[in-house]
Order: sequence, then C-alpha cells, then structure tokens
Amino acid sequence: MAKFMVVGDATVDQMYFVDALPEAGGEATALRAVMEPGGAGGTVATALARLGHDVSIATRVGTGPFSTLAMRHVLASGVDPSLVQRDERLQTSSVTILITPDTRRTMISAVGASRYLDSAALEARHVSECDALVMSAYSLVAGPQREYAVQALAYAAEAGITTFVDMGTGAVNALHGRLLPLLRGVDYVLMNEQELFSLTGEASISDAVAGLRAQGIEQLVVKVGEMGSIVVTPDLTELVEALDVDDVVDTTGAGDYYTAAFAHGVMAGADLLEAAWLGNVAGALNTTRVGAQSFPLDRATLERHALEGQRTP
Repeated sequence: MAKFMVVGDATVDQMYFVDALPEAGGEATALRAVMEPGGAGGTVATALARLGHDVSIATRVGTGPFSTLAMRHVLASGVDPSLVQRDERLQTSSVTILITPDTRRTMISAVGASRYLDSAALEARHVSECDALVMSAYSLVAGPQREYAVQALAYAAEAGITTFVDMGTGAVNALHGRLLPLLRGVDYVLMNEQELFSLTGEASISDAVAGLRAQGIEQLVVKVGEMGSIVVTPDLTELVEALDVDDVVDTTGAGDYYTAAFAHGVMAGADLLEAAWLGNVAGALNTTRVGAQSFPLDRATLERHALEGQRTP
C-alpha cells in the first residue's frame, strides 16, 4: 500500500442526458437528470482509496449541500480530509454536463471555491511524507490553487517522490505553452489524444511525442479511447489495447479512474505496460455506471477483470 497525496478539484456534476444539444436560444428536455460527486481530484482520490491506498486530498470546497455531495464518496472511501479547505464565501465548484446518446459530453464548469486553494496552508511535510503525488493539471491554471500546485510539485521534486500529472482539455487550452515548463521533471504525464495535439500543435501522435521528448517529457501515457492507451518512454512506444465492455452509458470520470489505476499499478511495482492495462480496465469499467465515482472499484475487482481480459504483454 502506498501513501498518495492528490491535488485537484472535488465538484458536483449536474448531469443531463438529452437526445440532442439545443440550438442557441433553444430548449431541450432531459431524458434523465442526476447530481453526482465528481472532479478529477475527488475521483482520483476516491479510486485510489478504494484500491487500498492511504490517500489525502488537497482541495477547497464551500459549505452547504453542494460540499456534502462533492465529498460524499471521498469521505466514505476513507480519504484523509485534513488538507481539505472550507470556503465560507464561495460555492463548491460544479460542472453542468449534457450527455447525448453517443455518450459525448458537453460541459460548463463553474470553478467556485477550488480555484482559491490557499498555498499558505501547504507544508513540505504534507508532500514529503507521501510516496507519490497525483495532480490534475486543472490545479495549475490560475489563482491561489496554481500557487499551491506549483509549490506541491517543487516539494515533491525536493523529496524525490513519484509524481503523476493528468492533463485536462480545459487546462491545456488555458495554459498552452505555459504548461510544458511545469511538466519537466514530472515522472508520468497522462493525457488524451486531443490534449496531446492541442499541447504540442502537432497533427500526428509520433510528431507530438517527439516534440514532448524534446521538451524533456520522456514518460508519457496517451489515452486513445476505445483503442486503449499508448505508453511512451525513451525505450518504447507501445499501444495497450482497451478492455471491451458492453453497455457503455457514461464516460464521465473514466480518465480519472484510468489515472488512479495506472498510479496504483506503478506504485505496486507493475511495469508500465501492465500499469496501463490496469488503467484501461478501470476506465472501461467506470463507463458502465452513471457518475464519475459510481463504479465500486476495489483491488480484487480490478485484478479479476484485468485477468479475465487476458492481456498478453
């Protein structure tokens, strides 16, 4: 069991399942509407704790019903909330998600309290006493939260602990070239194909990977949806195929489950291809439930499905 520190948002996802997106000025009637805990930080922390790790989360939430909902699975899974900050003025961050029958998501984010995570509360020991730091790149976008995240990465580098940074489309679009210098020295950088192209300005995976290597980013995981994920190191570039699942209903949180399972595998001593396979399995399983944190992933479940998937390295 490893000790993880997670830096990232814990949010409320307001999810509306619609036949089609409305035109500008139009209206759509939801076939189903739910509110679920979400956010990259909350989802990764919850998944890691369910996998049996000792996890703390650094995030900031408001007060009232939204904060209770955002933290529901985080607390129930046993995540240490000692680094969670409470904001008496701002509402807990939320995301409105419109989901069409092809499971594509259109999202509107309200950053709320998350952006104001106060770096004055961060101490070096909060990071150095852990085995690994997992960070959502959204934490690097702006405000006090950015200062907190940058300082956490610096403390991790000083302590020599393993670091994982997971991209996000909004973070890449907001930061562009300013993001790359922050990623140098990070042990594992994870992103999807769209984020890879946006970050590098390239149109092919090979050119984009070469560009990142030239920037000093040498261990990279690219999530390529139904194809699986690509592991890139100085010694190899290899596709790890996806786990086939039936009845995909919602892709919210699938990438975060991938990140958690990949980090779990790395810290458990798995090679990178096996860790990527665990990530593929976790992400796929998560698409079979509605809500970012709804699939009850534990170590036995992950290992059973990974074995049944019969991946041959």
